[in-house]
Amino acid sequence: MHSAKLTITKILPVLIVACGLQHAAYSQENSPYSRYGLGDIVPKSNIVSRGMGGIAAGYSDYQSINFINPASYANLKSTIFDIGVEADSRTLKSINPPARFSATNAVISYLQLGFPIKMKKANKKDIFWGMNIGLRPVSKINYKITKRARGVDSIGTIYEGSGGLSQAYLGTAVSIKHFNIGVNGGYMFGNKEYSTRLSFINDTVQYAQSNTQNKSNFGGLFLNGGIQYDFKIKNKKNKNISILRFGAYGSLKQAMTATIDKTVETVQYDAAGAKIRVDSVFTNGTKGEVIYPATLGAGVSYQTLNWLFGADFETTKWQDYRFFGQQDMVQNSWKIRVGTEYYPLQDNTPYGKYFNFVKYRFGFYYGPDYININSSLPEYGFSFGAGFPLKLRKSYYETQTSILNTAIEFGTRGDKKSNLRESTLRISIGLSLSDLWFGRQKYQ
Repeated sequence: MHSAKLTITKILPVLIVACGLQHAAYSQENSPYSRYGLGDIVPKSNIVSRGMGGIAAGYSDYQSINFINPASYANLKSTIFDIGVEADSRTLKSINPPARFSATNAVISYLQLGFPIKMKKANKKDIFWGMNIGLRPVSKINYKITKRARGVDSIGTIYEGSGGLSQAYLGTAVSIKHFNIGVNGGYMFGNKEYSTRLSFINDTVQYAQSNTQNKSNFGGLFLNGGIQYDFKIKNKKNKNISILRFGAYGSLKQAMTATIDKTVETVQYDAAGAKIRVDSVFTNGTKGEVIYPATLGAGVSYQTLNWLFGADFETTKWQDYRFFGQQDMVQNSWKIRVGTEYYPLQDNTPYGKYFNFVKYRFGFYYGPDYININSSLPEYGFSFGAGFPLKLRKSYYETQTSILNTAIEFGTRGDKKSNLRESTLRISIGLSLSDLWFGRQKYQ
């Protein structure tokens, strides 16, 4: 047997540690829009797709793992350990009052391990099977907003929140000739903590401060699926084969069980700054549900030897979202994504021309954000990226492949009419380590 350099016993601790790091990174971000719904929705796709505007429905690549459409798992040819990280810089501009605020954030985008299941007899009949296990964040909550008003006395209010939603999943897919079908299943879990602190500021009288705080935890099983269908088109002149691929993915509305602890208290602070509770009311362990809405996406891609073009449409029914039976300032959302990839490699390209082995990607997206504060917020952006092979395979017998995928995204939420406009620069890096695991070696 061919021994693998990465083993599942080595990867599982990495997944566990990454889960902790992922939640620790939430505290670095500050976005007032994350106060609503389940927070800021993180980019859904892998780093490869992000360089092409996030297309995923009709996209499939044996050197990367497309977890948005699990039907693509059936096209995996080797074991792939894939990790993505990102750093973003946000700039908030307020019209009334005129203000500007910047924040940075770094987080692990995803961790996953995909692999094909070898079936010699089935493979000869064009039947293939693939699997994937992974962990990724879905949303992030982190904000701290200070508001001051003037009445008889000055009134200061601090709104603060943290938390987020994540998924741990196991996926599988089967390909029968030109048709792929796949599913992801796993556990979706998260927490949401938010508080409102109110204080009266007077030069002579010291008032007690009020604090209203809610801490909730929620989780539940989830299931989503996808399909893909390929049409192979032969070029009579050069005998090259192009692929026209249609795809769709989606998930149903899902309910997560939840508990919430509520605290209403009045506090004072001593000369050393220590908090002294004056009075308080607690309500602990109240049970309820958090409803996560249904999503549906569809798209198409066309791939030749050197080019790939793709387009997606996705919609999510956020009007079904509920948090302990309560609605929020959210609306149904949709996104249009368009992207392309150029691969300069030719059959006779020498290994010395490294940049001919690099894949170059471009794309953009547009659609209304799911947050709706008084008016709909348009969300749009464009991206570009590249896939850099860290080692060129110069022989059929070399099984290891390592690719460094990069993506740079420029996005905007809101427009000139929005009182609060948010601009984002996001830099993402993904490392895809691939090898033929457990392949039987033959000697002649």
